[in-house]
Amino acid sequence: MLMAGRKLAARDRRVLTAVATQAAGLVKQRELAEEAGQAEAIARADELRRSLLSAVSHDLRTPLAAAKVAVSSLRTEDVAFSPEDTAELLATIEESIDQLTALVANLLDSSRLAAGVIRPQLRRAYLEEAVQRALVSIGKGATGFYRSGIDRVKVDVGDAVAMADAGLLERVLANLIDNALRYAPDCVVRVNAGRVRERVLINVIDEGPGVPRGTEEQLFAPFQRPGDHDNTTGVGLGMSVARGFVEAMGGTISATDTPGGGLTVVIDLAAPEDRP
Repeated sequence: MLMAGRKLAARDRRVLTAVATQAAGLVKQRELAEEAGQAEAIARADELRRSLLSAVSHDLRTPLAAAKVAVSSLRTEDVAFSPEDTAELLATIEESIDQLTALVANLLDSSRLAAGVIRPQLRRAYLEEAVQRALVSIGKGATGFYRSGIDRVKVDVGDAVAMADAGLLERVLANLIDNALRYAPDCVVRVNAGRVRERVLINVIDEGPGVPRGTEEQLFAPFQRPGDHDNTTGVGLGMSVARGFVEAMGGTISATDTPGGGLTVVIDLAAPEDRP
């Protein structure tokens, strides 16, 4: 580059050269950091994809196998099933399809979160309505274990209101309650809520086996529950999706021990500015 004007002194040229060299080095470092960040993101995405393909196999195979056995049994001509047996086999098929539907929904939600396309519409959300809608979504077509599980949920949220996207909040609560019912069989699951200054705290409480102390954060990692060492317990996307939705709404979610045993999941959301 040619510059007009007086000739620079040798010392000034050395200073300018040093500054230019330092600037070029900073630009190069930034480019390398961006390339490293892109490479890291690609590696994380690839690891996520491989983990998903490995872990999802169980959650797909189990309901598919149950439905296949039930359908094959109904199609056999060697056995005359009673109306009760036929109803039970049909219920097995229905529950298997419900499990597959829930899995696909969580997979799609996980993909939406990863792509950053979640755009919550924050409005006043009445928690009683949100919890009841979540219970309906869990209990659709439920029979047997799942039907009795819904009956174990005790709700006490009063007239609590949070600033949330009603649809996302329903999905969060459905995933948390479903998780509690699965891992705390035969135990009551309690859902309560209350306002603490400018925040609303929602608690989903079970009295099951809980998780080892210090591993609570692992609950929100995709594909794993603390204590799992293989894929026989399934993907476990529900808690990960719940955290993603809560954080998208500007809140936090955490897990802690239930006094006396069990697990308590706490959702922290903003409260409306006014109290009607």
